[in-house]
Amino acid sequence: MLRWVRQQLGFDPPHQSDTRTIYIANRFPQHGHYVPQKFADNRIISSKYTVWNFVPKNLFEQFRRVANFYFLIIFLVQLMIDTPTSPITSGLPLFFVITVTAIKQGYEDWLRHKADNEVNGAPVYVVRSGGLVKTRSKNIRVGDIVRVAKDETFPVDLVLLSSDRVDGSCHVTTASLDGETNLKTHVAVPETAVLQSVANLDKLVAVIECQQPEADLYRFVGRITISQQTEEIVRPLGPETLLLRGARLKNTKEIFGVAVYTGMETKMALNYKSKSQKRSAVEKSMNSFLIIYLIILLFEAILSTILKYAWQAEEKWDEPWYNEKTEHERNSSKILRFISDFLAFLVLYNFIIPISLYVTVEMQKFLGSFFIGWDLDLYHKETNQRAQVNTSDLNEELGQVEYVFTDKTGTLTENEMQFRECSINGIKYQEVNGKLTPEGCSEDSPDGNRHSLMKEEELFLKAVCLCHTVQINADQTDGADGPWHANGIASPLEYYASSPDEKALVEAASRVGVVFTGTSGDSMEVKSLGKPERYKLLHVLEFDPNRRRMSVIVESPSGEKLLFTKGAESSILPRSKSGEIDKTRIHVDEFALKGLRTLCVAYRRFTPEEYQEIGKRLHEARTALQQREERLADVFNFIERDLELLGATGVEDKLQEKVQETIEALRLAGIKVWVLTGDKHETAVSVSLSCGHFHRTMNILELVQHKSDSTCAEQLRQLAKRIKEDHVIQHGLVVDGTSLSLALREHEKLFMEVCKNCSAVLCCRMAPLQKAKVVRLLKTSPEKPITLAIGDGANDVSMIQEAHVGIGIMGKEGRQAVRNSDYAIARFKFLSKLLFVHGHFYYIRIATLVQYFFYKNVCFITPQFLYQFFCLFSQQTLYDSVYLTLYNICFTSLPVLIYSLFEQHVHPHVLQSKPVLYRDISKNAHLGFKPFLYWTILGFFHAFVFFYGSYLLMGEDTSLLGNGQMFGNWTFGTLVFTVMVITVTMKMALETHFWTWINHFVTWGSIVFYFIFSLFYGGIIWPFLHTQDMYFVFVQLLSSGSAWFAIILIVVACLFIDVVKKVLYRHLQPTSTEKAQMEEDKGSVSSACDFAESRHRGEDNRQLLDPSSLPDSSYVH
Repeated sequence: MLRWVRQQLGFDPPHQSDTRTIYIANRFPQHGHYVPQKFADNRIISSKYTVWNFVPKNLFEQFRRVANFYFLIIFLVQLMIDTPTSPITSGLPLFFVITVTAIKQGYEDWLRHKADNEVNGAPVYVVRSGGLVKTRSKNIRVGDIVRVAKDETFPVDLVLLSSDRVDGSCHVTTASLDGETNLKTHVAVPETAVLQSVANLDKLVAVIECQQPEADLYRFVGRITISQQTEEIVRPLGPETLLLRGARLKNTKEIFGVAVYTGMETKMALNYKSKSQKRSAVEKSMNSFLIIYLIILLFEAILSTILKYAWQAEEKWDEPWYNEKTEHERNSSKILRFISDFLAFLVLYNFIIPISLYVTVEMQKFLGSFFIGWDLDLYHKETNQRAQVNTSDLNEELGQVEYVFTDKTGTLTENEMQFRECSINGIKYQEVNGKLTPEGCSEDSPDGNRHSLMKEEELFLKAVCLCHTVQINADQTDGADGPWHANGIASPLEYYASSPDEKALVEAASRVGVVFTGTSGDSMEVKSLGKPERYKLLHVLEFDPNRRRMSVIVESPSGEKLLFTKGAESSILPRSKSGEIDKTRIHVDEFALKGLRTLCVAYRRFTPEEYQEIGKRLHEARTALQQREERLADVFNFIERDLELLGATGVEDKLQEKVQETIEALRLAGIKVWVLTGDKHETAVSVSLSCGHFHRTMNILELVQHKSDSTCAEQLRQLAKRIKEDHVIQHGLVVDGTSLSLALREHEKLFMEVCKNCSAVLCCRMAPLQKAKVVRLLKTSPEKPITLAIGDGANDVSMIQEAHVGIGIMGKEGRQAVRNSDYAIARFKFLSKLLFVHGHFYYIRIATLVQYFFYKNVCFITPQFLYQFFCLFSQQTLYDSVYLTLYNICFTSLPVLIYSLFEQHVHPHVLQSKPVLYRDISKNAHLGFKPFLYWTILGFFHAFVFFYGSYLLMGEDTSLLGNGQMFGNWTFGTLVFTVMVITVTMKMALETHFWTWINHFVTWGSIVFYFIFSLFYGGIIWPFLHTQDMYFVFVQLLSSGSAWFAIILIVVACLFIDVVKKVLYRHLQPTSTEKAQMEEDKGSVSSACDFAESRHRGEDNRQLLDPSSLPDSSYVH
């Protein structure tokens, strides 16, 4: 019991050892003191709440918000002490905000529960007691043997025992895990692969030892010990034997596997990533403003309390004849009275903090995010993909970007590889009409029309055909001589590959005569000029980013043991001892200068003794449970040496359309673009030049191939010096991965100084984590710029998550980048519309929304403060409680919400065609201290005009009614409130540039609703109200002509100065945006089709409300 409690509190984790022991079919040893390990059940829980903890947990989360907690305190103070306003005034808005948020979060969690129940209740078949038993997914235990049929998803993480194939192989697609749609092959160990029936499996006695659960999808270390008669056979288990939960079985009738990780310990569950809590600059500004307003509130409350006691120092005011104190009041402690009065003033003025701001901002972000998905300009017709929003919290951050970090392959380029050239044995070849032709030979020349391949060429092409992870569509592998032309060269075989490079190379080899025809068992079949050959696959040395190469060891038909290796030239050339190394290096550089992606190909022959040594070392490393990766890396390095270089390949990756224009537009907008790629130096520079990232006129500085700290530092100092000397010229910087590691280790400041003075930076040969490091480096620099990272592959995920805004490209490298991004688009060119139009609009809208909220609350509560000077600081309220409650919820909430959804202060086409307008809103320009100060002062000014305007009108004992009757304090408060509601609504109307029928409806509708509500509220005696202070007050106010005149006069007086200020600034100091607005206005005046244009823009916005109208509209925003 004690241990369970400790586990629940997190002091005693359930997994004590580094490994877990699994007895297949749960056949535990009968002898000895065996204590079974505790494993998780197979339930998946993605929900946040349960029925029991929803209320406390949700309330706790909501009251962690400063504003909500503050209003809760105010509400409790109102309940505890005698305050001037009813607890309902702060309780009702708080209840409304908490309830709306709780309903939204509860509904989302209910959907998660529903999805969980569906998954956990799915039917599965398990081998128990010699037969197949149907059960639910949640009932699977670790050690159970599970049967999975074709096209079903795996319910747990399984170690493959056998399949319907003799060799124990099966094909799997992991699209739902890492987005890769290619088929992956998994293989069972030979001893269990033969157990293809339930009866045989039930007799299996085996134990699996493997590592404890971890999130890495591609890492699995374990071993299986199989007891057969008297001997025990030990086999290594790696990622190739592990079938992950969520993956789907393809091209295989059925498989049997043993459950090793269940429920929340499966790799899929461990990869559940709660959305990164990125906070936008606007939210940070909002919190700063809240603190300033909290200080204003405390100042007003303290000042009022002090003035109250200063005033009551005089005998006649302390206890006037009409308000004598009780005995209890006379004897109460002065300190307690002071605290009580302070709290009462705090309650009276608390509405200066806008509680509904949070809920309005949340609604604006949530509803506003739909516009991105509805925008047809961001829709890619060829792939039928529209833009996608994963995080609506960062919409306005799209308008604040200062640095863009982009991947190259698949982001700037198409990731559609086409074979262009190759170098074999020091001779360059091109593919001409399905034949390999040496450079300089035309097809008509005697040498260019050969039908045979030279020995070196054939060996090179065989290496390309054997060293890969390409799959063939299973329907085409049946029948060896099926779909071939007579000469055996042309092949309609359909290849699948996780790497587009590999697919392009295998397809190119098949076109020129060496065709990979598939695998059968442990054999790879190749047709060389129509002649079939079978190579036995002995070992695969998998690709990894550190080695940057992959290898296969095969046995040729003649019995020779061969190693074929391909990889980056930096990892192959230094390991080669023979072949045309120098010529190939020159050719590789030439390919790279043309912007081609390069790979080098090499091979090695083994003597029987060497092969025996290698086999032994590989087996030891692969069966190790501790430090398996390090041991394997050492063995791989031992094997992949003394290579004989065969040649190199050059594959072209086409640029996406409009990449050059997009990069140029980003530059005009004041955004610096950094390209971070894993490609080699020359290829990356070539692509940078062709896509406009580097200009031909640019002075390109290089920080590459540094091996020591001292040389790197020296080079950095020289670069900094050159930049200072040539400050007129634009500079571009090229840095590679190794030099970058050195620069970041010791010379971070110097490196940043060089980078900031360069208008374009290119980082090549980058590892995924280095990409994230570079982003973090800029993010945390003293200027704290807003960063955006954009990429399409799993290697870009860390960079996407690190940046303030992460954008995934829906490319060919799977969906991992898209799943981990904040926004996803189909093409790089859509970035300009996303930033310059959507980002611009979102920022302007939310900046105005936040400042307007503070402004209208200053207008609301300052008259309450001023009124205390006229009522001896007796805490008498100026407004009725119902008006206090409904001001933010009903009377003034809709116009600003609609403005924040539809406002377009400049036409979208103008914003996109003039990227320079983006500079006007950069560095949080509209939410800085100056605009905040302007809105706050404006709020105080309007509040003074409301209050003193109404006071001057009513004056001393002036009758404003025909019968000579006097107005009372409630009528005065209602007059101030009426003027205020009209003024703040009209102020919103003044800020609106783009009017739709919805804007008109809510703006004028809010004023009309206020009048109708007030007449209704004051015209009836409500039985449930204990006081009816407002009875007939509003009707009486409106029956006075003077009051109507005063309302109009005060509203005009308030807004007149604001209008004059706007006009003067617009003509004397216009911003680029205001100039664009004036040009647009002039254009529309002179244009005959001005009315049609405005109608078109109105229709655009109407379409926002009807997603079904998408296909017919031309622009939706």
